[in-house]
Amino acid sequence: MPSTRCPAILIAAPASGQGKTTLACALARLHVRQGRRVRVFKCGPDFLDPYWLSLASGAPVYQLDLWMTGELDCAQRLHAAAQEADLIIVEGVMGLFDGEPGAADLAQRFDLPVLTVIDASAMAGTFGALTWGLQHYREGLRFAGVLANRVASEGHATMLRDSLRDPAQWLGALMRSEAVTLPERHLGLVMAHELDDAMARLDAAADALADSPLGQMGVADLQAWAVDFAAPDSAADNFPACALQGQTIAVARDAAFCFIYAANLDCLHAMGAQLAFFSPLADGALPVCDALWLPGGYPELHADTLTANSAMKNAILGHVQAGKPVWAECGGMMALFDQLTTVDGSSHPMWGVLPGSVTMQKRLAALGPQQLDVASGVAGGALRGHAFHYSTCATPLPVAARTQAASGRKLRGEGEALYVSGAVRASYFHAWFASNPVAAAGLFMKDSHD
Repeated sequence: MPSTRCPAILIAAPASGQGKTTLACALARLHVRQGRRVRVFKCGPDFLDPYWLSLASGAPVYQLDLWMTGELDCAQRLHAAAQEADLIIVEGVMGLFDGEPGAADLAQRFDLPVLTVIDASAMAGTFGALTWGLQHYREGLRFAGVLANRVASEGHATMLRDSLRDPAQWLGALMRSEAVTLPERHLGLVMAHELDDAMARLDAAADALADSPLGQMGVADLQAWAVDFAAPDSAADNFPACALQGQTIAVARDAAFCFIYAANLDCLHAMGAQLAFFSPLADGALPVCDALWLPGGYPELHADTLTANSAMKNAILGHVQAGKPVWAECGGMMALFDQLTTVDGSSHPMWGVLPGSVTMQKRLAALGPQQLDVASGVAGGALRGHAFHYSTCATPLPVAARTQAASGRKLRGEGEALYVSGAVRASYFHAWFASNPVAAAGLFMKDSHD
């Protein structure tokens, strides 16, 4: 299959919190409103930004990560997107050169032009120096330009533009405004579906961008960002097609359990599983199922509601007592313990499937790409993924396995524990199922737990 040419841009920044998601959403929404087909990707492991990016683009958003998802998977997804899109937008992760591999590595591998957004609220001439450094720090990157964010006034914007050595790099400014701010909390952005005015915020951001040089780029202008996306030599997915045939997996999905990679659902479907979604917050029973997946999320924000829903607690206990498999990730694991203590010191009884307690911390407890060998009773070996949590747990359960660092990186302290209790497997680790479909399938197969 030949390569496909399509305009594409990677939106990067010197650090987190500069406004990458706001700009990516604004640019996507602006072009969608003009009738163009936009496909957006998120660089690195992230559950929250994709909700906003999907709302802005009107299409599913998948992760691109040269280590976690793999170079072949990235190539396949970009090539497929190029065949149907008028514009591809990739939102970077942290700072442009942060991570091993990071956004710059992805941009260089696929020849993506890099558009940097800089929070210029507390700078003037240094804006130009920072832009120069981002452009020239590494050879071989295509540099598309820079946009200033959280700018105080038109006069401030003029100072920022004049600080650039090359005026052609100036792609405009977004003024400081609450109307275009995407709200945050301890794990990142507030999810789009939690806000009544989510679409209004995206439209406000698109409107603010519309008058800038970046916002005024038309179809012909976008060709400056054109990239030839080569067709992969082979398919990235190597799913055992019948591994989960005839199996129904109940998947928790609501405001408390919402950290779900779209690609993980695709992987389970590809292996033959039927997925039945339910809400631990609102439902009183599990769907009829063979296995249960409790993904991460925010059980700490909904602890009272989870505690009050005794019917759901009993349903999950019944599932476990029947010896049916459970895979619980991070927030899903937190809800399985006896007790959860929030930052304010309030304690809440949870489902009592696993002995022990979870305590929320004010500071980040773990972050980074990791891999977990789930071979204890599960065929297939290691799954790639990541950890990101603000809580710690205390349990008498023995540690069945621990995560290992990603290639070329080191863990701070011990890796994340895998706990095994009967047919229950639980960890703070978030798995990318397609990194090892056989191991992923094993998490939900009863025979693998016997």
